[in-house]
Amino acid sequence: MKAAVIQFPGSNCDRDMAVALEKSGADVQVVWHKDAELPAGIDLVAIPGGFSFGDYLRCGAIAANSPVCRAVVAHAERGGYVLGVCNGFQVLTETGLLPGALLRNADLKYICRTIGLTVATSDSAFTHGYHAGDVLALPIAHHDGNYYADDNTLATLKGEDRVAFTYVENINGSRDGIAGVLSHNRRVLGMMPHPERAFEEAHGGTDGQRLFAGLLEQMASA
Repeated sequence: MKAAVIQFPGSNCDRDMAVALEKSGADVQVVWHKDAELPAGIDLVAIPGGFSFGDYLRCGAIAANSPVCRAVVAHAERGGYVLGVCNGFQVLTETGLLPGALLRNADLKYICRTIGLTVATSDSAFTHGYHAGDVLALPIAHHDGNYYADDNTLATLKGEDRVAFTYVENINGSRDGIAGVLSHNRRVLGMMPHPERAFEEAHGGTDGQRLFAGLLEQMASA
């Protein structure tokens, strides 16, 4: 399975993401934001966390208009898999691949700590390695992680079982505590917590491992 990790000026989780994917069995290439095409044969695109372009304008807004993101959108529209974590989630909402927006945290403070995360659905390649209702411990590090969607969009997400994760404690004001959502075809996931930072024992926990292992297993059998 081939994966591309997109790198923007200001990305700071690109190496973490690449290592997690490699240790899960993927062949990983890092792709610069100015590249207009993805490498041939890519199955998964991962957009990592960080502060792309210094979070100017809106978080993820400039990155979403970079040349590589046009290729990412085309990849998703062909049915390819896309994972966006933290700033990557913000980028995916800015491209329109995922609904909603990530607003400033409700208390207007940057939050950086390990939180409880509930798996809302196991019906996706990304969450296949968990059971619905599992509670994970994953780190967050964001100032703009407050997920917002209007009532109709929220009803659609819930009705189609597209809420992937929710916070045990709604620490940033997200609507209904939403921490991650899936696209309509369930092949694009955006989430604020960092599974790649909970991959090895040295990280203080390994609850992120099952996301990557389950994803690669599902993709290999597809």
